Amino acid sequence: MPTPRAVVVHRASELTELLARHGTRGQVAFFLDARGQSLAAVEERHERTRAALADVAAGLPADWRRAGVERAELPRFVFEPDDVVLVVGQDGLVANAAKYLGAQPVIGIDPLPGVNAGILVPFAPAAGAALAEPAHAGDAPMCERTMVEVRTDDGQSLTALNEVMIGQPGHQSARYTIEVDGAGERQSSSGVIVSTGTGATGWCRSIARIQAPTLPLPGPTERALAWFVREPWPSPSTGADVVAGRLDRGALALRVESDALVAFGDGVEADRLTLTWGQRVTVGVAGRTLRTVS
Repeated sequence: MPTPRAVVVHRASELTELLARHGTRGQVAFFLDARGQSLAAVEERHERTRAALADVAAGLPADWRRAGVERAELPRFVFEPDDVVLVVGQDGLVANAAKYLGAQPVIGIDPLPGVNAGILVPFAPAAGAALAEPAHAGDAPMCERTMVEVRTDDGQSLTALNEVMIGQPGHQSARYTIEVDGAGERQSSSGVIVSTGTGATGWCRSIARIQAPTLPLPGPTERALAWFVREPWPSPSTGADVVAGRLDRGALALRVESDALVAFGDGVEADRLTLTWGQRVTVGVAGRTLRTVS
């Protein structure tokens, strides 16, 4: 049996990104100062994140194999079926990693408590690292989080943990026909969002507060979704009545009536499906879940 492997997922810090753009700390300090911000605050968050990564590394079993992957490299990284994945960063970083995983257990670690919401990254660094062995052995409590999947009529698919959005890549009006729960309507809108229960704790909760405040949003493990149409425009040829709801069974379907729409998940528009005129798209509960240690 192969030695277990711990994969630590992280993202470049603000300081790392600023240095890559501006070259030196002096130039970074000048850039931040001109915008009323402090280099000291950026450095402090950078050091706290570095310390968290060091604590995670120190707490992993000494005989395990180890790998690290930065967020930008996730599409090219090959996860192994028996990996234990430790995500060190914001809640959104768990969602970024989710689409590339199968049944691997995920441990969310918060390097900046008080800054992040901590819903998907509930553990301190040392506590999270200590859960690696129980997670690998199947002894850690797990949350099987529902995911959402987009499927096209030509066989393409995309999954996401929080939500998927279908709309115009340039954020102009998207035209399509929507079909859901026996209702149908031709629409022109800013796009359609379909959210899981995990996503309903974030962006889609704010959408629901305005658009459908009485809609009962699903929980993270419910095999159900919530959907919303953004800014539908009523006109002689388009309607604005089919705008929000729960999807407890079946799928939401769209027939594209624009030259090109895109579907993407969890805010990562660069990793998307391109949809063309007349194409049919369905959105429903994905066949797999994300297994997070709880």
